[in-house]
Amino acid sequence: MNNKIQKITPNLWFDTQAEQAAELYTSIFKNSKIGKITRYGKERKEEIGEVDGISEGTVMTVEFQLEGQEFVALNGGPQFNFTEAISFIVHCDTQDELDYFWEKLSEGGDEKAQNCGWLKDKYGVSWQITPANLTEMVCDPDPEKSERVMKALYEMKKIDIHTLKQAYEG
Repeated sequence: MNNKIQKITPNLWFDTQAEQAAELYTSIFKNSKIGKITRYGKERKEEIGEVDGISEGTVMTVEFQLEGQEFVALNGGPQFNFTEAISFIVHCDTQDELDYFWEKLSEGGDEKAQNCGWLKDKYGVSWQITPANLTEMVCDPDPEKSERVMKALYEMKKIDIHTLKQAYEG
């Protein structure tokens, strides 16, 4: 990817879908690309066998970038699953941009996990698709403004920027 190693790189543990997830994410975000792909070798078979269905030659890691942010996707087996305890926030400037990311990332995901701009994609990864100025509205020094925004937000699955702006302005 680049010669300088990013100080912090999120590592996403998938069962067997690391490459597919990286391909999906890089197809959705502009300025994104897949980098180095490593594969499991003989040492894994000798060390722990093939009990988890990961055999020699299977993709082990995929390095990829989304909007300049580097990630690693790992095929580690079914031992761990994603939870909402970790999510990725996508800041959107317009409703069209918000709608685009919502549509692309929610496709095939858990509809029951959609609330207040949060969604789970088809791999179980949680995303927050939000207006770029949401924090500004929610943290406004005028408590009435911020409370109106929060009340409107709690009633939404996918965020409607116009509705939030109306709530903010009173």
